[in-house]
Amino acid sequence: MINPQHCPLFKDYPDVVDVETLCHMLGGISKPTAYKLLHENKIKYVKIGRVFYIPKYHILNFLDLPEQSNVQ
Repeated sequence: MINPQHCPLFKDYPDVVDVETLCHMLGGISKPTAYKLLHENKIKYVKIGRVFYIPKYHILNFLDLPEQSNVQ
């Protein structure tokens, strides 16, 4: 598993993001594509009411980055 503190790729993002921020983090994908990833359980999330909250940890796991990534 990836420790978000050890991956500098998304260091400027909060630990939990919304769908719009997820789209930006994944290179500008569309909102429908982001919702598809969430509904297909490819990225884990928490839904409160109508709002999706995505922990940065699960985005890093989806990307399957090595734990000691030097990506900047």
